[in-house]
Amino acid sequence: TAVAVLHPTKGNQASGVIHFQTVGDGKMRVTATVEGLAPNSVHAIHVHEFGDCTAPDATSAGSHYNPEGHPHELPDKKERHAGDLGNLQANAQGKATLDLTVDNITINGSKNPVVGRGVIVHEKIDDGSQPVGNAGGRISCGVIGLPK
Repeated sequence: TAVAVLHPTKGNQASGVIHFQTVGDGKMRVTATVEGLAPNSVHAIHVHEFGDCTAPDATSAGSHYNPEGHPHELPDKKERHAGDLGNLQANAQGKATLDLTVDNITINGSKNPVVGRGVIVHEKIDDGSQPVGNAGGRISCGVIGLPK
């Protein structure tokens, strides 16, 4: 398993935890709980290239993690960035959960390992457009690491 603790970027309140769990047959279950979002809003969530959240706006995390050079897509498409995890839907209290199973990343294996990469929650919805889904600014950032 792996985990990322999300911290808000400057001027934002979004925080949470994302878990990555290998579930067999080359699949990874990604579960997340994020709070501090605008009520009833939708936000893109992506794995990014670098596990670096030091910039106030999290641009230090780089772009979407895309080691296979695929176009950006939503998780229902086979060929997509390894980092494309889709969207979070916040409820009336500004809390969102995600439970997604994907087959294009590993924790620390040979296929698109995510340990040491960043996870970003964006201010807007991922509309599936090129090059990165028109998702706007970065409101939360975390680094994927190995849990105790």
